[in-house]
Amino acid sequence: MADIKHKTEYDLFIDGKWIKPAGHITTEIKSPSTGKVLAKVANGSVKDVDAAVNAAKKAFPAWSRKTAEERADILYAFKALIERDAERLASLISSEMGKPVKEARVEVGFAAGLLRFAAENTRRLEGDIVPGSRPGEKILLEKIPHGVIGAISAWNFPLALFTRKVAPALAAGNTIVIKPHELAPLAALEATRLAEEAGIPAGVLNVVTGDGKDVGTPLVEHPDVKLITMTGSTTTGKKIMAAAANTLKEVRLELGGKAPFIVMEDADLEKAAEAAVLARFTNAGQVCTSNERTYVHAAIYDRFAALVRRKIDALNVGNPLDKSTDMGPKVSLQELEKVHAMVEKAISQGAKLEVGGKRLTGKEYDQGFFYAPTLLTEVKEGMDIVKEEVFGPVMLLTKISDYDDALRQANDCRYGLSAYVFTNDLKRIMRISTDLDFGEVYVNREGGEAPQGFHHGYKDSGLGGEDGKYGLEAYVQTKTIYLNA
Repeated sequence: MADIKHKTEYDLFIDGKWIKPAGHITTEIKSPSTGKVLAKVANGSVKDVDAAVNAAKKAFPAWSRKTAEERADILYAFKALIERDAERLASLISSEMGKPVKEARVEVGFAAGLLRFAAENTRRLEGDIVPGSRPGEKILLEKIPHGVIGAISAWNFPLALFTRKVAPALAAGNTIVIKPHELAPLAALEATRLAEEAGIPAGVLNVVTGDGKDVGTPLVEHPDVKLITMTGSTTTGKKIMAAAANTLKEVRLELGGKAPFIVMEDADLEKAAEAAVLARFTNAGQVCTSNERTYVHAAIYDRFAALVRRKIDALNVGNPLDKSTDMGPKVSLQELEKVHAMVEKAISQGAKLEVGGKRLTGKEYDQGFFYAPTLLTEVKEGMDIVKEEVFGPVMLLTKISDYDDALRQANDCRYGLSAYVFTNDLKRIMRISTDLDFGEVYVNREGGEAPQGFHHGYKDSGLGGEDGKYGLEAYVQTKTIYLNA
């Protein structure tokens, strides 16, 4: 598949205009598969953040007073343009962060789905009327927007995470200033051009690119930002929460994960093995819901290990723009080296390397950050790699004796985002709600959230949540009115 042309220079988008950054500094965005420069992107600063927040604050009264139908119509138009340019956006996602184009197409579809859900639900942000404490009194509980939303998105789903923040914020009547991740901002910037085409009024959506120090921190600390929503690492999330404390703004954090993948002796092994490999190697393992720890019942461990090894061996690693590619590169050299160090440490602690465990070299691999799909067996409790998020293409197999053993090891983790269970025993499935300490659980299927679900984690995986009606409600606050004649 040939690359599809896009802009090669991007400014900031503030108050409905594309403007140069105050410091006139740009950053080159390079392909992690070829090393080629894709575009130059503006580096924002505290002055640019202040201008964007002021524009959003100025635009808020008019936008918040639009009817739900008017906001929905604009979001529907935005969705239609995303779908119109789906192939171009998928190509751009693959180019800037290395995701195989067939996966990038799924991401574009998910982004459109998030916009559709937000548009459909602008009229479903409903309050209540409750009896008053005085004769004739009514108490109105009304849902109203916060005001200016500050958003920070991650690099692993550059378009979907952009729409995951923008769609519900605007649907609820807020205005927004968003910082795409500096490693992969291009799809978000192209989506901003489509939002402009869709007719989103000036100041309602503002995009300031740059790094965390110069853009992220000023956005979090700005007194006129009423809520911060962020997707990223747990370490960064904790810093954001601390920085937001001075202005007592609400914080919604979608952070790291260490998902357990439990395979019991009664599972459909072929289905479980296929799902385990998909859940681990999709996007080169750079997904917060990835299968990070695979727990397999002793009775079927050897058969399962052989199955997943065959499937891993069959993965085609290469150019993400090639439709036959199953796995692309890591997003950066730093990320690749982090993963390799974790694999080496695991081997030193007793894990057995079955396949992979190295950077791929030769031909096209030399120009990018390609890491071999890796399988480690004989992984035991207490190893560092069992505790820390790998965020890379490394599958860990651990033998368990029974369901209680699986649940115990799964829960022995500081993260609590996603989990997977493969079993046909209804009694085991019924225990998931009470005994598995994770915010979302996939039963007898691979991962992948739905726009109408609720994507949220416990413990170090974050605060709040996103998607669906519960995610949308995060973008409103409640006003109580004691109504008397």
